[in-house]
Amino acid sequence: MNWDQVKANWKQVKGKAQQLWGDLTDDDLDVIEGKREELVGRLQTKHGYTKEKAEEEADRWVRELGGPHGGGGGTND
Repeated sequence: MNWDQVKANWKQVKGKAQQLWGDLTDDDLDVIEGKREELVGRLQTKHGYTKEKAEEEADRWVRELGGPHGGGGGTND
């Protein structure tokens, strides 16, 4: 899966984001709406991650959503 697919399918995947990052509220998820930069910002704020760490975490999550054919597309904005 890539970020365009995450954005298009946000209603289906946002629950998985909340499972992984349980401190993301419904309001956070509504603001994120599948946008990489919004998720990265929330991870920085909620977890104290550096921008680089938050980007790595977000991109890894997207790759894992796609299973075996999700690789490489995680950095699309």
